[in-house]
Amino acid sequence: MKLSIVIPAHNEADSLPETLNTLYKTLVETEIPHEILVINDHSSDNSIAILQNLQKEIPTLSAFENPAKPGYGMAVRFGLEKYTGDCVAIMMADLSDHPVDLIKFYQKMKNENHDCIFGSRFIKGGSTEDYPKIKLMLNRFANNLVKWVFQIPYNDCTNAFKLYRRNTIEGIKPLLSPHFNLTLEMPLKAIVRGYSYAIIPNKWTNRQHGTSNLKIKEMGSRYFFIFLYCLIEKYFSKGDYLKITNFSNDDGQKDRRSNN
Repeated sequence: MKLSIVIPAHNEADSLPETLNTLYKTLVETEIPHEILVINDHSSDNSIAILQNLQKEIPTLSAFENPAKPGYGMAVRFGLEKYTGDCVAIMMADLSDHPVDLIKFYQKMKNENHDCIFGSRFIKGGSTEDYPKIKLMLNRFANNLVKWVFQIPYNDCTNAFKLYRRNTIEGIKPLLSPHFNLTLEMPLKAIVRGYSYAIIPNKWTNRQHGTSNLKIKEMGSRYFFIFLYCLIEKYFSKGDYLKITNFSNDDGQKDRRSNN
């Protein structure tokens, strides 16, 4: 099972060498067939030059320019049109996500045949290091609200670090979010539409270089829009978007219906 990793990067020149070399080394050591796609999201630093040099050292690395408007979501969505693997993980360019956890995600999906693997930093075995206090408070409020309203067991939906099978990515399209609200849209759509998922702990470490591109004041209304969009689909779409499966009816003819 080939693993693709999509990494959006905006002004991450200082982080990219360590992130990509560590990720590549971990994947090679575990002998996982893979590709690494970095989507340069309109960087104004020397990220392009860094990526060009790293491509000479990392044979599985491909770098692309985000052709759309700037934004985390736009960069990831472009990457999701370019990957070639059987499953795809979304990771951050600042090494806040741990490559060792990615291996656990991959093995869990491969061994147990889940459609999605969701990481949680707030269950037993998960952890955060140097998480800004204000962001942590907002994170816990928002994620617990999502958990309660949608009646799901997952408590870290806005965690960007997730792994999806190709059929899941196709099943949750079209994706709408141009910014970090994509981190909420993707798992909620997958859950609402009936794709199977497992939740496992992951570790998160605050960036060592640069500053976060997440602007809390700007993102509130965007997250709320996606929250309402997925909530409306859950209760009013009448199952029109649920995961499709093939099976045979009593006449032996193949039929396609949505799972419950």
